[in-house]
Amino acid sequence: MEYRQLGASGLQIPVLSFGTATFGGGDEFFKAWGSTDVAEASRLIDICLEAGVNLFDTANVYSTGIAEEILGKALAGRRHDVLLSTKATFPMGDGPNDFGSSRQHLLKACDDSLRRLGTDHIDIYHLHGFDARTPVEEALRALDDLIQSGKVRYIACSNFSGWHLMKSLSVSERHGWSRYVGHQVYYSLINREYEWELMPLGQDQGVGAIIWSPLASGRLSGKIRRGQPAPPESRLQQGGGQGPDVPDEYLFGIVDVLDELAIETEKTVAQVALNWLLQRPTVTSLVFGARNETQLRQNLGAVGWNLTPAQVARLDAASDTPPVYPYWHQRRFPMLKASLL
Repeated sequence: MEYRQLGASGLQIPVLSFGTATFGGGDEFFKAWGSTDVAEASRLIDICLEAGVNLFDTANVYSTGIAEEILGKALAGRRHDVLLSTKATFPMGDGPNDFGSSRQHLLKACDDSLRRLGTDHIDIYHLHGFDARTPVEEALRALDDLIQSGKVRYIACSNFSGWHLMKSLSVSERHGWSRYVGHQVYYSLINREYEWELMPLGQDQGVGAIIWSPLASGRLSGKIRRGQPAPPESRLQQGGGQGPDVPDEYLFGIVDVLDELAIETEKTVAQVALNWLLQRPTVTSLVFGARNETQLRQNLGAVGWNLTPAQVARLDAASDTPPVYPYWHQRRFPMLKASLL
């Protein structure tokens, strides 16, 4: 397994991370993702550790805490072998302080996650989204206090806009507080908006990208192509899909190239799609889930080899979309910007 440095930190994490949104199935939405129990989770974790995948990603909102509880039980006795990543911000109750990034909510949410995970610290603690009602200074001071207390090692964010992240980094620098070293983002061959603003920002500021839904909720799994809709048991058909729909012809055009490259490389469509992501700037790790051992082992096959530059270029061309303003204008003058993509 390859390990990469997370942003401007000294932390080394694997290029593949195991996501636990499939654990528990505690409500209708997450049942569409999966309902892995403790015994199944333990087996999947065994396979991950054998392959060198030692980062496990979860969130308090996954099945309203059940996923954290299952992960904690499945890791009993081997906490020192792994890195844990979890998140807070989204609602965990009906009360006025049961969501957001206020000091009140973050301190309680962290303690609750520690209890459910059965650990005394979280290695990477994310804000799951940007809370516009809470001052950035309040959220970052609370996160810095969690680091100073030893409950958190590193902080990261997720689903931030460019200005959200840049303002947060500026506030941390101004006050001498801990800064975000990672950004968990939605990015795949069919959704490349991350490249427009957030990728150059990550390059410039030393913020590593941890990718969620790298197969676009199964759209790039190899199970969907011309004349072959998503199977009934898939997350998309079960109502658990994430991300905007894309035109069928655009998706099928990308899958056509993935099919060609899968034959050339003797890999699966999903492995090719994941390998393309691992060659993009700022990408540190891909968070993938698996309902069973077969899916897990297939995803692990995305590493240990690389697409050639010519093969990457074919996927770049097939998945290219016109950028929105001001990025289309900036691309007309590449001499003014060194890191245009």
